[in-house]
Amino acid sequence: MAIKYVPYFPTTVSGQAVLDNFVRTQRILRYRESDKVTERILRGMPLYEVTETERVGDAASDNMIIHGECVSACAYLKEKGIKVDLVYIDPPFASGADYAKKVYIRRNPLVAKAIKQAEQELEDDELKAFEEKMYGDIWDKEKYLNWMYENLMAIRSVMSENASIYVHLDYHIGHYVKILLDEIFGEDNFQSEIVWKKATKTTSFNSYGSEHDTIFYYSKSYENIIFNQAYGSLKESELLTKYVFLEKPNGEIIKLTKEQRNGTAKLPKGRRFRGIPLLNMNQNRPNLHYEFLGHTQTWACSKEKMNLLLQEGQIFQINDGLPQRKGFLDENKGTKVNDIWIDINPVNSQALEKVDYTTQKPESLLQRIISVSSNEGMIVADFFGGSGVTAAVANKLGRKFIHTDVNINSIQTARDRLKANYASFAVKKVQDGVTLYRNPVQTKDAIMRIIPSLRIDPTIGSMWIGSIMDTTYGSSPVYVPDLMDSSSRVLDVVTLNRIINDAMPQLPPTVKRVIVYYIDIIDRQELKDFIKDNNDTVIEIELRDLKELLDNAILQDDVEYTVSEDPSKMVDIFTVSITRFYSDRVSHKIKEFNQKAMANSKKKFVPIELSLEGLEAIEMVSVDCTTAEENAPWHSDSEIKIEKDSTVTINGRKTSDFWDGTIHADTKPLRMKIRNICGDETITNLIM
Repeated sequence: MAIKYVPYFPTTVSGQAVLDNFVRTQRILRYRESDKVTERILRGMPLYEVTETERVGDAASDNMIIHGECVSACAYLKEKGIKVDLVYIDPPFASGADYAKKVYIRRNPLVAKAIKQAEQELEDDELKAFEEKMYGDIWDKEKYLNWMYENLMAIRSVMSENASIYVHLDYHIGHYVKILLDEIFGEDNFQSEIVWKKATKTTSFNSYGSEHDTIFYYSKSYENIIFNQAYGSLKESELLTKYVFLEKPNGEIIKLTKEQRNGTAKLPKGRRFRGIPLLNMNQNRPNLHYEFLGHTQTWACSKEKMNLLLQEGQIFQINDGLPQRKGFLDENKGTKVNDIWIDINPVNSQALEKVDYTTQKPESLLQRIISVSSNEGMIVADFFGGSGVTAAVANKLGRKFIHTDVNINSIQTARDRLKANYASFAVKKVQDGVTLYRNPVQTKDAIMRIIPSLRIDPTIGSMWIGSIMDTTYGSSPVYVPDLMDSSSRVLDVVTLNRIINDAMPQLPPTVKRVIVYYIDIIDRQELKDFIKDNNDTVIEIELRDLKELLDNAILQDDVEYTVSEDPSKMVDIFTVSITRFYSDRVSHKIKEFNQKAMANSKKKFVPIELSLEGLEAIEMVSVDCTTAEENAPWHSDSEIKIEKDSTVTINGRKTSDFWDGTIHADTKPLRMKIRNICGDETITNLIM
């Protein structure tokens, strides 16, 4: 349950979710259920308890990774008085696509195999893998826009007065969100619509291929905008046709050959430059008409200035030709970047920065945005953080960062990426009851399994997730809040009113009871009173807490291990050896994958199997030698990550070694954290 509700602004706003800029056409366009949005905006952002789960690097660092949804993360930031100076978000595009993480089975470190054989297996690329859905980008347009409106309102409430926001979308929904941005930030604060050419080639049978995304750039206010001009690299044609001269260290000037210019021949030592004409286009300037180095012309500047440039070595002359000024290549910043970006490539399969995250964006894209719209020491935030590229680039550029995402895969990917870059940060978790599972999609899947006797029932309407059959009530329709929509987590009188007046009258006359699950509730007695006063049907309404159901459904992974100290006692080295690991979730996903693959495979299918030891299901092992307190933030004193090719990264250092099932520490390990290949983490207190 929320601790309290934090206003979006110092004073609450009224109305909104109304596209006021349509008034000029004598029409006001309202989205469906905008009244509900208005009520939530007036109530404020739900503030939940936020716990620190891990501290990496400098304890005084203000950098944050927040596991939670955008609105609740903004409530936390506002409550703490934290203002952000730049926001980049790459939210779901309402594209109708499901995004999945490829899950790789690691090699078993306890099975004696020759290194050569293991390497050969890797060369054959016979890595066993299955896909697991991370989140579904499947939205009703109206619901998406209301959801997006609340997120943008929350983000705006934590932006500093000189802050900017970049919203990355595509053709599916971008034109609608542009209208929301006009309303929330003001049409006068619209700065640019950036077109990023993200693809080099697309095919389409019936239409033009789509090769670009759109990034809308707005400022918080009209004045004091931070904008550091960006420059793109020179075109290859300019290097070939303009920068054709070179000044050697001894002052000799030569003209480069075609082969030297295009890179097929060695370039001599020196500074490359181009000739800049010194003639005046306006011939009607008698005061600038004079003789210089054997040529009488109307020049661009006075004779005194020309002689000064000559003395400084800035003027050259080839074979008694017209004098020209030297334009050195190393002094050229490049071409000013405009709103069409064609010089930034997407992350390809061979890119060193690739982290196997479906929606990963290139670092060069964020480097441009962050460099242009922020200065060193400022706070850069991404509330749909994904692969962690915004935080990683901000850290490299000397900015502070806030990475937020509801998906645990995002939190883990960003955490590992930032730790490998030696960043300091705190990992925090919003205790909102939605993120008990790894993401909303998997939580919803879990609900379908853990509600006793729940079955799909297409006859009762879309508001109900299904129905429960028992001997007392017969068939009872079940309502569960939409976990993809954070705004629906609070059960209020508006939602109850819809259930009573819209959904219940459509139910068959045999229904005696409906069950309404909630994640958060403001006042249970108020809701009971509302039901008593407004439920004119004979159907009983039963309220149930969904969090209690989820708490009882979480199964921890099981691990067997031994802890030993160096027998020589010459050095303090402790070794934790993992002898067996079992994950109910991983086993369930593998079983599910095998059944589906076997049913659809047209050739002989070899099912994925884990060994009795089960160590193939481990992705990372970390030990905490600092504290054994149950709820204390995690301190990773030693860490091993098993990569998808089964090589190990030890404390952020990549190696070509394979894991042997152990982890070492210089001091006595007190706790151990194991992350399985699906991303679930289990903490175990160690006993020697």
